Amino acid sequence: MDKVIFLHYLLPFIGAITVSVVLTTIIKRLAEKLNIRDLPLVERKIHQKSVPLLGGLAVYLSVLILILVFKDYILDGRIQASYIWALIIGGLFLIVGGYLDDKYNLKPLGQIIWPILASLTILVGGISVKYITNPAGGVIDITSSLLSGLIVFFWLMGMMYTTKFLDGLDGLVSGIIFIGAIILFCVSLFWDVDQSGTSILCLILAGSVLGFLLFNFYPARIFLGEGGSTFLGFMLGTLAIISGAKIATALLIMGIPILDVVWVIVRRLFKEKHSAFLADKKHLHFRLLDIGFRQRQVVLLLYFLTLLFGAIAVFQKTQGKLVALAVLVVVMFFLAFWVLKRYKKIQQS
Repeated sequence: MDKVIFLHYLLPFIGAITVSVVLTTIIKRLAEKLNIRDLPLVERKIHQKSVPLLGGLAVYLSVLILILVFKDYILDGRIQASYIWALIIGGLFLIVGGYLDDKYNLKPLGQIIWPILASLTILVGGISVKYITNPAGGVIDITSSLLSGLIVFFWLMGMMYTTKFLDGLDGLVSGIIFIGAIILFCVSLFWDVDQSGTSILCLILAGSVLGFLLFNFYPARIFLGEGGSTFLGFMLGTLAIISGAKIATALLIMGIPILDVVWVIVRRLFKEKHSAFLADKKHLHFRLLDIGFRQRQVVLLLYFLTLLFGAIAVFQKTQGKLVALAVLVVVMFFLAFWVLKRYKKIQQS
């Protein structure tokens, strides 16, 4: 086996899986000892017994350890040390905030401060969007640092809240982020510099999530918790930026969850006229359960859609991705229409 391929690709991935399995086992026991559990005390909780939280800490520490081990390969010139520190410190904000929320059930204002701090840390670390691809050809340079900062900030906040709201079924968020990290890795092989630091970071994230997913798939033995769900969106969103503004690729990967979150927020604000952060069971994955799907079926269906549209990004340039995004919107519309129609029919029977 080629030594370069082993060091750049296989070793970070296998190492991340191994470290994640070990840490998840340890942190699961720690959460049980500290009694940090998700209790099925409210109607929207679908699990029948208490499940340990803090799984996100295992994923974060796995990513951190593997980044430190492979830092000499990650710092390839385009990825600077400040980027790595921004990922580490920003992730730490989310894990600390998530722990406080899991332990003390913070109010929405107490929850949002941590994603804001994480996003600002990325900006302080110098991670920015320098250009966007022009569908007509070429690129559009972003010369305004303010505009770049706003794009990065709202992009990351959107990604973090997408994965936060998506975290409602066993293995759903962790599996989708695993698929997304692998797709970003494949994109880096097709369209990026060979053996780039970005590709190693993608494999580290994928391996860390996969090791955790072994414990998190239905029936879950540990949950991500608040910090873990936001950290995974934070990581994927940041990797999409530093891999060369692959935002369209990330939109295809996360398209169904993003559209679901947008629909739910609009409904909460304008139809039901209450806070966008008030949790309920009206997300697509819950609606699928309501019409008779089982947890594993819902999760596997959303895995399939993520893989299908994400794989398109591997082989398509900007124009093809935009067409795929349009198709994705249509698919989401018909899926939502079908689900709501079935749900109303069941309610009336």
